[in-house]
Amino acid sequence: MHVNSESILSVKDLTKSVQVEDKTLVLLQPLNLTVAAGESIAIVGSSGSGKTTLLSILAGLDLPSSGQVYLKNQPLHQFNEEQRSQVRAQHVGFIFQQFLLINSLTALENVMLPAELANMPDAQARGEALLAQVGLADRLEHYPSQLSGGEQQRVAIARAFIAKPDILFADEPTGNLDSKTGQHIIDLIFDLNVKEGTTLVLVTHDAKLAARCQRQVEMDSGALTEPLTESLTEATLAGTDENQADSQTTRHDDLESKTSVSQVG
Repeated sequence: MHVNSESILSVKDLTKSVQVEDKTLVLLQPLNLTVAAGESIAIVGSSGSGKTTLLSILAGLDLPSSGQVYLKNQPLHQFNEEQRSQVRAQHVGFIFQQFLLINSLTALENVMLPAELANMPDAQARGEALLAQVGLADRLEHYPSQLSGGEQQRVAIARAFIAKPDILFADEPTGNLDSKTGQHIIDLIFDLNVKEGTTLVLVTHDAKLAARCQRQVEMDSGALTEPLTESLTEATLAGTDENQADSQTTRHDDLESKTSVSQVG
């Protein structure tokens, strides 16, 4: 994929803290990061390292405690929720571990929704084309309850790309899938990412998956390191799998509470 030297996302001196009773819990230590347009970057780290907290701020789902966040040259750190929602609708796509499909809508209707909210005139045609690209041309009228987990995630991928986002945030997108299905989903994400020319920010605990991105950074105790270090990578791979299930539920409950229909596209 062509990488533009112009940055699409940049953060400066970003921190995040929360108050727990009479104590201050530091989630993110001061960090800086720049992502070029068209780049694919992986944020790697074990459970509790701050990956999802960082992603939620980069995507405008949450605000930092201090520091600056610019997405498409817009100061997210200065915006209220409505303003950040507009930025997300115009520029951002999401793929989560939890599929976040609307049960009362068909696969095609789920995919079309962000495009319809953006008043795209070709929503149905593009939705059908994207579902065909992810291998679901014969599932257009199926509801989420009639689809397997892998099929639901493919619907979510098509939905993420339909509004032609400038940047795609993917948070552990294969966490609820078996290894074979997960590999297929990752192939689809990278394939569509190249075809659509979208910037990709991938959060994962898996260093092997991260290696498919053009650049890798690592979160450790709320701090960002670059490039990926071998010792931390080995610890990440060895220590994450056994507690992955419990931690994923916690991480995504937090993100899901911040996500609305207008944010999914």
